[in-house]
Amino acid sequence: MLKGKHIILGITGSIAAYKSAVLCRLLVSAGAEVKVVMTPLAKQFITPLTMATLSKNPILVDFFNPENGEWNSHVSLGEWADCYLIAPATANTIAKMASGVADNLLLTTYLSARCKVAIAPAMDLDMYAHVATQRNLAQLKADGVYVIEPGAGELASGLVGKGRMAEPQDIVSEVEALFDEKKKSLQGKSFLVTAGATIEPIDPVRFISNHSSGKMGYALAESLAARGAKVWLVSGRTALDVPAGVERVDVLSAEQMCEACCELWPKCDGAVMCAAVADYTPAVVAEQKIKKGDGDMSIALKRTRDIAATLGKEKGSRLLVGFAMETENEMTNAVSKLQRKNMDFIVLNSLRQAGAGFRGDTNVVSLIDAESRVDLPLMSKREVADKIVDKMESILEEKN
Repeated sequence: MLKGKHIILGITGSIAAYKSAVLCRLLVSAGAEVKVVMTPLAKQFITPLTMATLSKNPILVDFFNPENGEWNSHVSLGEWADCYLIAPATANTIAKMASGVADNLLLTTYLSARCKVAIAPAMDLDMYAHVATQRNLAQLKADGVYVIEPGAGELASGLVGKGRMAEPQDIVSEVEALFDEKKKSLQGKSFLVTAGATIEPIDPVRFISNHSSGKMGYALAESLAARGAKVWLVSGRTALDVPAGVERVDVLSAEQMCEACCELWPKCDGAVMCAAVADYTPAVVAEQKIKKGDGDMSIALKRTRDIAATLGKEKGSRLLVGFAMETENEMTNAVSKLQRKNMDFIVLNSLRQAGAGFRGDTNVVSLIDAESRVDLPLMSKREVADKIVDKMESILEEKN
């Protein structure tokens, strides 16, 4: 996938710079031509000689060579590259990129780049979690920069948490995915994906919800975006990061999710209803916390609007995919839901199967349409998402 690709490897001043040596070697071994740009501070963590030896190219740090006046053109670098990978990317560099600051060669090259840009953040957990850093990362994602999520573990400070740079092999895999031709297969298409659990308030303190983590819906949004689609992710409360290239719309209740979906649906070529939406919500929400009293208490519930059925009534030629989480009569219930809500196909989960369902990183599903059923084996949720998107693509081709 990387053979013959031109990759600029940007290195900033982080203790994680030692991983850049391994990363550079792996990129070169994969067939890429690598040029390394370092910030002045990065030289204090790893030597230019090391990186020059591994990349087989001179290292670029300054705008010109002070010994002979030779100019290092950031414009030429930006035109040469097929991918600009900054790994590690410090909080300082991320902030400057988000603001358009250009006070070193690495940053001016970023502003001149016409290619794919990816960053691998590396910093302490408090710096990564800080609202300013998260705001800057969100801005870069909106600008089209692909963010390779950091891992969690022991950090240089001795603290344990999220912030350590992704491992070199994982970064190479992410860069390879950027060049996957499937990225272009849904270019120009727009999709709505719902994910996570809704929250139905009882009073200012308590609510009704479920066990959904949102992982399956987020994997679907990521898979669609990876193939070039515009994706709106209407999400209930979750701890997950927004996938690169995806626009998230945060909601809490089933009614808020329904309103957001109805607003976005006219802009879409299709939708995937993956969220675990409450079927019932309290008929009356108490203004004050309900105090404990003697005896039992009952809560009157009213039906929520059925989002998938609402979209199905206005579907037209668009694609509509649903999910069914069942514990009994799985096939009968799934087919009924498929027909009642005017879906093109439905993804059936059974909580009775090991490795399927809420919170986990794997899933076991069946893809059911009006004419067929395909049972998939145990897979990661991202692999399941790719299979679902494959089927969506095939149906869209038939519709066209």
